Amino acid sequence: RWFTHFYVVSVLWNGFLLIWLFRAEFLRGSLPSWIQHMHHALGRDLQSEDTGNEHFSALLVLLLLWLHSCRRLAECLWTSVFSNGVIHIVQYCFGLAYYIAVGSTVLCQVPASVRNGKELSVHICWYHVVGVTMYIWASLHQHRCLVILANLRKSKSGKVVSLSHSVPFGDWFERVSCPHYFADLLIYVSMAITLGFHNVTWWCVVMYVLFNQALAAVLCHEFYQENFRSYPKHRKAFIPFV
Repeated sequence: RWFTHFYVVSVLWNGFLLIWLFRAEFLRGSLPSWIQHMHHALGRDLQSEDTGNEHFSALLVLLLLWLHSCRRLAECLWTSVFSNGVIHIVQYCFGLAYYIAVGSTVLCQVPASVRNGKELSVHICWYHVVGVTMYIWASLHQHRCLVILANLRKSKSGKVVSLSHSVPFGDWFERVSCPHYFADLLIYVSMAITLGFHNVTWWCVVMYVLFNQALAAVLCHEFYQENFRSYPKHRKAFIPFV
């Protein structure tokens, strides 16, 4: 349940960045000076011209990231049924910092010409379509899997009757123990595609999500195997067939 705080911060912070970037993209406004200084500190001013269509790609990815945070916040508030588990203070602080940094990472992909209010043309490319399509597909499956998990603790009328763990079935649970983690990875991969495949910085974010979610999935998979003797043996921990 503590992840709810992360998504609140993400919705507010990335929504703020999205508004400023939208103004710079379409209304020829400049980003705040403190954001300009942040870009300079990170060395982004070394690239002052747009290479290809990355200014629109960054705007699109920031929008997808914000929508993802909005959906996850709504699921935390109205869909998921949490146990009484707690979170370590270090992990909590790191989570807050992560959701602030990830939006700033997207903003750092914006060329200085856009940040200074220069008007640029916008072209929708094939990788935008592929990335957004994959994002929608993965998001739908993640939501379905979270609904399945929540229903394990509810009666047919929708009332919470238990906080214990049960074996989930349906959708991607037929292949892996933690399909919602796998879907999360696919969502970040879809953003990398939307940025045009070549963005090394965002692929580093994808690698972080891969290792973080894989570790959590393996621990969850081992928990299922240890506590449920009839747990399906064909299920993998994180990635189907792997």
